[in-house]
Amino acid sequence: MDLGLKDRVYVVTGATRGLGNAAARELVADGAKVVVTGRDEKRVAAAAGELGPNAVGMAVDNADPEAPARLIAAARERFGRFDGVFISVGGPPAGFVADNTDEQWQAAFESVFLGAVRLARAAAAELDEGGVIGFVLSGSVHEPIPGLTISNGLRPGLAGFAKSLADELGPRGIRVVGLLPARIDTDRVRELDGMSADPEATRAANEARIPLRRYGTPEEFGRAAAFLLSPAASYLTGIMLPVDGGMRHGF
Repeated sequence: MDLGLKDRVYVVTGATRGLGNAAARELVADGAKVVVTGRDEKRVAAAAGELGPNAVGMAVDNADPEAPARLIAAARERFGRFDGVFISVGGPPAGFVADNTDEQWQAAFESVFLGAVRLARAAAAELDEGGVIGFVLSGSVHEPIPGLTISNGLRPGLAGFAKSLADELGPRGIRVVGLLPARIDTDRVRELDGMSADPEATRAANEARIPLRRYGTPEEFGRAAAFLLSPAASYLTGIMLPVDGGMRHGF
């Protein structure tokens, strides 16, 4: 199936590893061009180099208020157009209600929530009909995940923002979509599993709860993201797609 991604240009944040990187890889593989971001300059350069000539890297922090304008300008200057943004940020610190400090909450709010809002607003002002804004959220949008209190607090609010944005931008022909990953086999998920007393038993227990009986791969997540960002999904907006092997049983 031709997704219609050839020569379209996307900004992908948090793309040095994990889910953002998986999405960037699939976009480039299907003919798109990407501006990939992360906070570490060396990792950004390495990620862009691995993606090849259809990628350029920029070291920025999502919490930087100037980042959105710089990223969109880079897309236009390097590739001549701007078709969408895929907003992925690193997970906030793990912990329970009593563990997380005010400083951790504030830092996560600036990066995970407000940084994403700023980038989405900037993209909305620059996109034409056919543009798309995508968010990497979490299964915690529907059900809290034990030990991830900050994420449980911020991701549902960001999903609500995305839904509101979809309603506002729909008349302009701009789509807004979200992906809700669960147990995808990334460094972040392995790190969370490793915090338990018996990581192997934790993984086995998690896999037993997944109807497909395994963690997803980053490539599977990336393919789902590339489809939702593509013109092939032109009548899909305001949706939150679980990428979870069937863990969510509700509609």
